[in-house]
Amino acid sequence: MNWALVIHTMAPEHLLLLGIVVTVLTSLADERPQLAASVAIVTALAAAVAAASLAVSGGTWVPFPGQFSVNPASALAKAVVLGLAVPVLMLTWREALPARAAPLLLGSLYGTCLMLSADSFLTLFIGLELMSLPVYVLVLMGDQRGPGAEGALKYLVLGGAGSATLLMGAALLFGATGSLGIDSFTTGIALGSALPLAGAALVLLAFFLKAAIVPLHAWAPDAYQGASLPVTAYMATIIKAGALLAALRLFGTSTLSPGIAGLLLMLPLASMVWGNLTAMRQDSLRRMLAYSSIAHAGYLYFAFVGAGEGRFEAVLFYLVAYGLMNV
Repeated sequence: MNWALVIHTMAPEHLLLLGIVVTVLTSLADERPQLAASVAIVTALAAAVAAASLAVSGGTWVPFPGQFSVNPASALAKAVVLGLAVPVLMLTWREALPARAAPLLLGSLYGTCLMLSADSFLTLFIGLELMSLPVYVLVLMGDQRGPGAEGALKYLVLGGAGSATLLMGAALLFGATGSLGIDSFTTGIALGSALPLAGAALVLLAFFLKAAIVPLHAWAPDAYQGASLPVTAYMATIIKAGALLAALRLFGTSTLSPGIAGLLLMLPLASMVWGNLTAMRQDSLRRMLAYSSIAHAGYLYFAFVGAGEGRFEAVLFYLVAYGLMNV
């Protein structure tokens, strides 16, 4: 193994791991929440700079063939996600969340970065779980006796269902194509037979659930309501950005089949209509934000229906604008 290549190309992930270790030790030695939050902010900034430098260098590196690779697009996506995480971490400093929240947020960011460079469904699944599991705990930390517990339970159950759906879809694609690489997604769609199309649809539905697309959105309002303000902002920006950019890595610049295109038209359109109409009826600001994010997820997924060339730029531009608006 070329350790120099691994250290260079996975610099954002390594910095996040270092930050996790330091925040854990910091929270054990000193329970002041601002100290752990400050370390987390510095870590996210450093990781964002490292990702941006990889994007600017314009190279393509494959430290783990078939599992993990870095190119300018994935590095830029990481830089955007980590950059959007910095204002959220600043909120944790201002709101004085418990010190143990900092390593959980950094752990979720690590999973997000892992997902954005995944070349196989195995790596994608590990990244998705690392991104999601800490957030279940963070939602619970909002209010352990009331809305936080209910929101965390709904998020955990539906998140687990989404993970199982992703695994089932990957298994069907593996049966049809003989590969667990993420390119089996587009290969399966191109085959056009029932088995790979069913697998691709299940994978897509798993990402719909993570992004809170109607009718897979039931977890979002309660989770947003029960979580603390910084965690609500994190779910509205980072979780959504990670899920969408990972789905974008699956699609690449491929042309969609009519069946998949129909799924991408129908459910996001329902999200746009339902999210906006329901948001107008909310008395709670956080529930209104939840339904607004459901509507915005519909807008974002419409970019997948367009031409493959420029799909990444369209999604990234909208994500930056949406993320800045929410944080």
